[in-house]
Amino acid sequence: MTAELLSRAREMELRIRRAVEARREVDPNPDDAFRGLYLTEETVERLLEAPRAFPPPEPSAPVSSASRLGRLAGDFGLSALDVDILLIALLPDLDDRFEAFYGYLNDDVTRRRPSAGLALGLCGMPHADREARARLGEQAPLRAGGLLLVEDRDRPFLGRALRVPDRVTAYLLGDDTPDPRLADVRAPREAIRGAGDPAPLARFLSGPAALVYLQEDQGGAGTALAASSLEAAGRAVLAVDLARLAEDPAPAEAVRCLLREARLTSAGLVCAPLDAVARERPGLLRAVTDLPLPVLLVGRLPWDASWSTAPPLLVRAPRVTPETRAALWRESAGEDVPLPLEDLLSPFLLTPEQIVRSAKAAIQKARLDAKPVDADHVRQGARAQNAAGLDRLARRIEPTVGWHDLVLPPDTETQLRELTSRARHRDHVLGTWSMRPGGGRGRGVAALFAGDSGTGKTMSAEVIAADLGLDLYTVDLATVIDKYVGETEKNLERIFTEAAGVNGVLLFDEADAVFGKRSDVKDAHDRYANVESAYLLQRMESFDGLAILATNLRANLDDAFTRRLDLVIDFPVPDAPQRLLLWDRTLGPQLPRATDLDLPFCAEAFELSGGNIRSIAVTAAYLAAEAGGPLTMRMLIHAIQREYQKLGRLTLPSEFGSYSVFLN
Repeated sequence: MTAELLSRAREMELRIRRAVEARREVDPNPDDAFRGLYLTEETVERLLEAPRAFPPPEPSAPVSSASRLGRLAGDFGLSALDVDILLIALLPDLDDRFEAFYGYLNDDVTRRRPSAGLALGLCGMPHADREARARLGEQAPLRAGGLLLVEDRDRPFLGRALRVPDRVTAYLLGDDTPDPRLADVRAPREAIRGAGDPAPLARFLSGPAALVYLQEDQGGAGTALAASSLEAAGRAVLAVDLARLAEDPAPAEAVRCLLREARLTSAGLVCAPLDAVARERPGLLRAVTDLPLPVLLVGRLPWDASWSTAPPLLVRAPRVTPETRAALWRESAGEDVPLPLEDLLSPFLLTPEQIVRSAKAAIQKARLDAKPVDADHVRQGARAQNAAGLDRLARRIEPTVGWHDLVLPPDTETQLRELTSRARHRDHVLGTWSMRPGGGRGRGVAALFAGDSGTGKTMSAEVIAADLGLDLYTVDLATVIDKYVGETEKNLERIFTEAAGVNGVLLFDEADAVFGKRSDVKDAHDRYANVESAYLLQRMESFDGLAILATNLRANLDDAFTRRLDLVIDFPVPDAPQRLLLWDRTLGPQLPRATDLDLPFCAEAFELSGGNIRSIAVTAAYLAAEAGGPLTMRMLIHAIQREYQKLGRLTLPSEFGSYSVFLN
């Protein structure tokens, strides 16, 4: 593989040997150890009388196109002179003797790289030749392609040192290890099938340079389709993380290294996510899109024409179908998993790369537990693919309750199960059956939970998340509202944007604070309040996740929101039989109870919500712990009295009946 390179290097060595011999013939003191550190009168006279000249070089044989040197010359458009200059600069990296040779020919023992003037002289070119000097210009193939570095820029042109980057030397010697400079911006990529048919895009990429933008939704297969299309077109894939590229201390240098790496390996670039640089670093995005090689960008934003000088091919990236999702999971797991993976993974909108990682995470968790993979392992692996950005904007709750913990009227529970069914089968109904309406609506599911405080709205959202295997993220909209114009919309946009990268249930608590009715415009406050509501209307429609709005005041919500909701579920105050069940469940089986505990009386006498009953149960448990005995009716009445005081309700002895004697 390196035979031709070494053969050409030997040709350059003969040139240098002849140049050294020619120099020695006119050098009065060739063995001077302090050469280059001072000038004697003899040296000055020699320079005046005998200008530097090298023997004319022997003609070089043409470079074979099958060798790496030949492929490099062809791919980068190098001329025969360019190849000779490259080899002259490369020799010190192949044989350290040439450092001494170049120090001698440079008349300076400290300058052990060939200078521009020395390289031109060894190639038999006059130093004043305009075309020869142009081969070392910044826009010439050698330097524009990153194959040759010209150093010592403070020196005159002919005295500047030439050096070949280590990555180019390694390539010519047969080493395909990627440039270490790109370690922080490259993205790991695996060959993933099932991302759609790559053939149409591969035909488009068969040319020398092409710009493609694959716009995708959550769970889209944009990067997988881009990579498989490049491979089908006969190119290698160089995947780039644009977020890390934007954080690079020298992004322009990184882009040049990416260009060189892609050209050395005949690769195309797969760059994602475009959203990370499109708004904050448009200049960096233009630098990437202007590269003279196939560039495939993946993101969620609509394309802006200002991001590139040439128009891209716009492609809508497909989602991974539920069937393909399950098949890819099984293939990635590498073992037989007899589980209904289509149903288990249906609530999760995962990219092909996330599916592969989730399968490996599930297998690892099962090995830790020393048991076969079960449904919990599959869900845990899928949840592990969530981004962490939403945790900074919302409170994450890992569900620990189930359907058996709910105490609700039958119709309310039925509607909650219908909501879960919508979230589980949305890909099938809205995707396969194409039941999604127009107007730019996403594949999200939105519901309203309306009821008094403590009637089970948050707990129901947690149960739904647990049933789907998702995390619950609660957003207190009261903390989102900002008095400055436009800030509320920005806060909400950040939440929706981060939620788009998370497979979870998004619960908007106190929804009426922002989703309130629009009013007639009487002043500037009304106008901007209506702008917030209008923004939320369209943002909810385009959201692809599962969003639940919780409110204590259903009547305050705008009718336009209600029309866009999939379900509106009312949570009534529990009746006496439900309160009795709540009393029994909240006290639990572990708390010891005295024989005088009268839970039927509490259920009949006190009209309390489930949240109030839970608070009373906790207070009573503390009283029992302090007393060091079982929970008595006196303790429970005392806890109820404290809850009444919290609620600002009057403690009427008639309401407590015969147990009023326990009141303080």
